[in-house]
Amino acid sequence: MADEARARKLADRIKEVVAKRLDKGLRDPRLGFVTITDVRVTGDLQHASIFYTVYGTEKERSDSAAALKAATGMLRTEVGRNINTRLTPSIEFIADAIPENAEHIEGLLREAQERDAQVAGLAASAEYAGEEDPYVKPRELDDEE
Repeated sequence: MADEARARKLADRIKEVVAKRLDKGLRDPRLGFVTITDVRVTGDLQHASIFYTVYGTEKERSDSAAALKAATGMLRTEVGRNINTRLTPSIEFIADAIPENAEHIEGLLREAQERDAQVAGLAASAEYAGEEDPYVKPRELDDEE
């Protein structure tokens, strides 16, 4: 097993190589605006999972996924030429759900803000059920004693 630092360095290098190759462009018209978000390499340096996002509609995302799947062999060859390891790791592309997760979190935050506003409205018109200060206070000694 390789150490974690070496796996991290290899992942960074693979990310750089693949991003540069995608920036140069593939000859596939289905490929949209793809961003490589992360690369994770297994401990034995034999497999790399490349996470990506695609800016656009759902159809553009599926077309880009198909284009990346078709270009996997060519991209693996490019990675093999640009890294210094005995074996070239196999690669797979995984669609990163960052935009969907961010949208979901924003929706939850919006809902929480609306509920906070409702609670603040109810609190503004609320009255105490008993006395304003229900706690028993110690008796104060009269000055006359």
